[in-house]
Amino acid sequence: MSSHDPERETGTAFMPKFDDRGLLTAVVTDAGSGEVLMVAFMNEEALAMTRETGLAHFWSRSRQSLWQKGETSGNVLKVERILVDCDQDALVVQAIPAGPACHTGARSCFYRHLEGDALVKGRG
Repeated sequence: MSSHDPERETGTAFMPKFDDRGLLTAVVTDAGSGEVLMVAFMNEEALAMTRETGLAHFWSRSRQSLWQKGETSGNVLKVERILVDCDQDALVVQAIPAGPACHTGARSCFYRHLEGDALVKGRG
C-alpha cells in the first residue's frame, strides 16, 4: 500500500497534515537573510491566527496554550510568506523579526554550535 497522497503532495489545495497531537513543525527564518531564527509548533488555531493576523502564533507544548510570538516582549514576527513542504506536515515561516527571536535575548535560538561535546557561542 502506497503512503503517497498525490493531491496533498503535488496539488494546489492547502491540506495541512497535523500529527497525532494536532501539531505541525514550523521553522521560522528571517525573510531578508534566510537565517533560521527558531523552531516551534502550530496547531490548527495557531496556523489560522497566523494567517489571519500576519503575526506568528504558535502552540506551546509545555503550557498547552496558544501564544503569539512577542505578545509580552514586543518582539513579534511579521509573516511575509509561508512555505509548505511536499506532504504538508511542516512549514517554513519567512518573517521579519521586530527584535530578538530567542527568549534568551539572542537574535536566533541557534546561537551556539557543537564542538565535540561542548556548546560554543557563535556560528563557528
